[in-house]
Amino acid sequence: MKYDFLDPEALARLGAMPLEARHAMTGNVAGRHRSPHRGSSVEFAEYRKYVQGDDTRRLDWKAYARSDRYYIKEFEADTNLRAYFVLDASASMAFSAANDSRIQFARKLAATLSYLIINQGDAAGLSVCQEKIHLEIPPTRRAAQLNNIFDVLAKTEPTGETGLVEALHTIAEKTNQRALIIIMSDLFCDTAALADALQHLRYRKHDIAIFHMLDKQELQFDFERPHRFIDMEDQTSLVAEPALIANDYRHAMEQFLIDVKSACHDVHADYHLITTDQDYEKIIHDFLSTRLPKKGRK
Repeated sequence: MKYDFLDPEALARLGAMPLEARHAMTGNVAGRHRSPHRGSSVEFAEYRKYVQGDDTRRLDWKAYARSDRYYIKEFEADTNLRAYFVLDASASMAFSAANDSRIQFARKLAATLSYLIINQGDAAGLSVCQEKIHLEIPPTRRAAQLNNIFDVLAKTEPTGETGLVEALHTIAEKTNQRALIIIMSDLFCDTAALADALQHLRYRKHDIAIFHMLDKQELQFDFERPHRFIDMEDQTSLVAEPALIANDYRHAMEQFLIDVKSACHDVHADYHLITTDQDYEKIIHDFLSTRLPKKGRK
């Protein structure tokens, strides 16, 4: 099956860039990502005092020569990454003024990143959330998982009101092991409820990345004549003269973005505000680049 949201040339260009976890992960197998547990990798973590029963092969004799005390060298264990893509599939994700709709853009991001994640030996899964449906594909490392994710992405059509907040709470409760939660949404929901859901994820020690997807027209609001504005989720409408409401609209949008960014900052989320006229390959490249460790170990 041919998927129009996949670009083989983009995948080839991005393939050499790893996706790094910013926080310690808990996976099932050895991998490239830092674990909260101690193991036998080559990355030194810390010294601790020797206690009876410790493996004497891990004694640091140079430390003993300096201090006349026995110390054990501990190393960071490495594990694999488990990533959940959380795709908002509410009706507003179908909006488009002139470019790709949000859902089309999200498909490209999710498909490309899931390919890169599984290709580097890590696990990827997908949660599609609508008002009454929460479809979940649990993360695995199997190559066949890509077809499962791509098929669902291809078939997903935005409809109804958002179920994002409830989906995030569900994921936080069900995901026992630390994971990377990648949220793709316009975040048109109650910002206080969203902040609470993000706090729930962070409390469970998940690494959170957010692609906040808006249309350029929504930010600029440069309409020149009267329009009928329709809420895509509940279908309510309003006829308005843009010139009369532009200042109030922009102020409300500015406050909305401030509230969203504050909620993300409070949980140390990796937040990216993007518009659907941008180059999705560059967005992914920048996302991967900013997550690379600055010096040595992450």
